[in-house]
Amino acid sequence: MSEMDEGTRRELIARARRGDGVAADALVRAYRPSVYRYCRARVGDHETAEDVTQEVCMALITGLARHRDEEHSLSAFVFGIAARQVALAHRRRYARPEDPTEQVPERADSTPGPEEHAEQADTSVYVLELLSTLPPDTRHLLMLRIAAGLSAEETGQVLGMTAGAVRVAQHRALRQLRSLAEAEVRR
Repeated sequence: MSEMDEGTRRELIARARRGDGVAADALVRAYRPSVYRYCRARVGDHETAEDVTQEVCMALITGLARHRDEEHSLSAFVFGIAARQVALAHRRRYARPEDPTEQVPERADSTPGPEEHAEQADTSVYVLELLSTLPPDTRHLLMLRIAAGLSAEETGQVLGMTAGAVRVAQHRALRQLRSLAEAEVRR
């Protein structure tokens, strides 16, 4: 999330609760990039990550009335919503698998070419394979800390852990991933 001082954040929340669209938009703009990174890391593809991110942003706006600053930080609230929306996206994906259809595009694709995609895919597959060796809770912790950019305190609020426990778990997970990667290189 982009840096925002506590006073500004509280003011934006209060204004958004009163129906101020500019304040709500400012909150969404502040959280959207890190929510997208988190969703992209959890769902794996751009289109689904965009859809889930949009759902999270809408839920943020409609859910501000339920959020209480005293209970959790807004980041914990937002990423709690994101975790639920990612889970729903996974359920929807497996409930109705998509059938590819052949369509001829109307114009040339300006996105990266096959070589770039192959390199990105290889790297993504490698990282996901390494991450898959970790327990699901540890993987989720790393996604919140690294992909979403949450602080240890915010991650702890989402996962029901102390900030110290988050830091220890993150350190152990990264050390384990480093060892696995180094062992892979030596082979």
